[in-house]
Amino acid sequence: MEEPSDNRQKKVVAVVGGGLVGALNACFFAKRGLDVEVFESREDIRQAKVVKGRSINLALSHRGRQALKHVGMEEKIVSQGIPMHARMIHSLNGKQSPIPYGKKSQYILSVDRANLNKQLLTGKSTVVILQSTETWSINIERFYTVNGTKEHIQADLIVGCDGAFSAIRKQFLRRSRFNYSQTYIPHGYMELTMPPINGEFAMKPNYLHIWPRNTFMMIALPNLDKTFTCTLFMPFDEFEKITTGDQVIEFFQKCFPDSIPLIGADALREDYFRLPAQAMVSVKCSPYHIGDKCVLMGDAAHAVVPFYGQGMNAVSTGFGLGGKGY
Repeated sequence: MEEPSDNRQKKVVAVVGGGLVGALNACFFAKRGLDVEVFESREDIRQAKVVKGRSINLALSHRGRQALKHVGMEEKIVSQGIPMHARMIHSLNGKQSPIPYGKKSQYILSVDRANLNKQLLTGKSTVVILQSTETWSINIERFYTVNGTKEHIQADLIVGCDGAFSAIRKQFLRRSRFNYSQTYIPHGYMELTMPPINGEFAMKPNYLHIWPRNTFMMIALPNLDKTFTCTLFMPFDEFEKITTGDQVIEFFQKCFPDSIPLIGADALREDYFRLPAQAMVSVKCSPYHIGDKCVLMGDAAHAVVPFYGQGMNAVSTGFGLGGKGY
């Protein structure tokens, strides 16, 4: 196959993965005047009726806000978030105890992950076209992409932002002296929804609610539609013991009794079996890059429990690979 010529003036960056890390990277590269192509295997999140993939709310940190500030998106996202000034600890007897995150004025933001993703993909810093990686192959050895019609897009830099199970990282595995490991923790997670009560939040909204229970816990983050997204973190052995709706209610009566009237017993029975518990994995690898031609970012490079899927909060805001000034 003949390789494409390199007579272009403007540098081209191929970002693989249109999630939070990929979309944020695209904004940074576009801000630097580079041509950016974004490749994503899932349906364009901006047109999708049902958003697939990880949906746990993002607790947006100061570092995440700084990243958004650099691409001109901070104010827009902050205006659509809910401040959480403290953790609200729920004891077994129903007592609630707040633990502030810092000074009175300090807080983290509960933001909708899907909405943040959409805003980054349509941000004023860049216009990106999502192109399915199902019809394109990414060649990191010769640094170009090719689709079924053998059309080429030659990239000066390929950025692998395609998550903990990265397809780009799989190509790194074929190379000598590349170290890689993955470790699953014994816990999984499951999402439940706490609806509004009489049109208002069922609990105080400006807190990250936590039900700590030794080897497992449940958390709840507020949403703009007055719901809470509850996430139950628990060993898979415990999830597998619960097989009927009555067992769900018995378990919650034992461990989270104050949440049952807030979620609703019938809704709890239905929600619990809507999807199976999802696994969480930590990923380590090195090196993260191949010279100045290809680099892994976010979970593709370093998925770390419990921040799995929270890479935008921790992604570096600087790019300077190999002195190329990307």
